[in-house]
Amino acid sequence: MTIEILTVLPQLLESPFEHSIMKRAQDRGLLTIKIHQLRKWAINKHGQVDDYQYGGGAGMVIMCEPLANAIDELQQDGKFDEIIFVTPDGKRFEQKDANSLSLKNRILIICGHYKGIDQRIRELYVTQEISIGDYVLSGGELAAAVIIDAVGRLIPGVLNDETSALTDSFQDNLLAPPVYSRPAKFRDLDVPAILLTGDPKKVDQWRIEQAIKRTKERRPDILAKD
Repeated sequence: MTIEILTVLPQLLESPFEHSIMKRAQDRGLLTIKIHQLRKWAINKHGQVDDYQYGGGAGMVIMCEPLANAIDELQQDGKFDEIIFVTPDGKRFEQKDANSLSLKNRILIICGHYKGIDQRIRELYVTQEISIGDYVLSGGELAAAVIIDAVGRLIPGVLNDETSALTDSFQDNLLAPPVYSRPAKFRDLDVPAILLTGDPKKVDQWRIEQAIKRTKERRPDILAKD
């Protein structure tokens, strides 16, 4: 799988992909991440990619030409399965979206900055508009990193135990149940006895019950979607 990113601040995206699971995914050849500096397609020698917005108002807007030229050139190597713009007014990103995107072969993520990108690019090129939450960031880079991490870990072979992702929160519209490790007793708190029985069926049933209980207590809105 290949995920490419268009940004005016590629430095913000270097660290998230150079460590842990995302690094291993790239080292194994399962995921390719390409970060493109949008200023490569600037409209002049000064590296300009933004301008004032029509109608006045505070904040600069990333212009049509740099983005269109970048996308057109990148697509000479083949069409993108999805062109995603990360924006506060996009669809809220959920686990099912990560699952769907993990099945794609080639994705482009556009990171907005300043006041955003020209609306015409959204209409002509963008296939999905995604928000990671009801708040505003300085740019789309951190949101892109979140999406890529959520998607990349689902690619077969990325996690050492591929069943791990299947038991994550939200995979089955439930939060994950409590988890425990050694020691069996810590500061007068014991690991639930059922987890020490060695009976997989009983353990699975307990985990399902605990997941339902935790979801009802903390995120009843998730259950209400069913």
